[in-house]
Amino acid sequence: MNKIKQKKIESMLVKEISNIVINEATDSFLKGVTITSASVSNDLSYAKIYFTTIYDNEHSKDEKEMDEAASYIRKLLSESIEIRHTPKLKFIYDNSIEYGQNIEKIIESLKK
Repeated sequence: MNKIKQKKIESMLVKEISNIVINEATDSFLKGVTITSASVSNDLSYAKIYFTTIYDNEHSKDEKEMDEAASYIRKLLSESIEIRHTPKLKFIYDNSIEYGQNIEKIIESLKK
């Protein structure tokens, strides 16, 4: 598949899923979720959706909660985007923000 088309679809998924989570979801947990990025398979059948939350839960619990909402989100996603086949969604907690904060703490402690 064309990498440019794949990147456009990934960007569209982030935008639309963020919109669904913010505006259309009724679950209070989903209101505290931020979609950070997406990665689709070459055949567009699967998509890994990376997210963070404002809650201090275990990441595996957050992933489980998001995976339970995946079919609902996928249904709304299929109505909002024009793509032949809506990919199956797999939600993965994004550790990059915590990793960056940890590195900043280490750098600050080295400066002292």
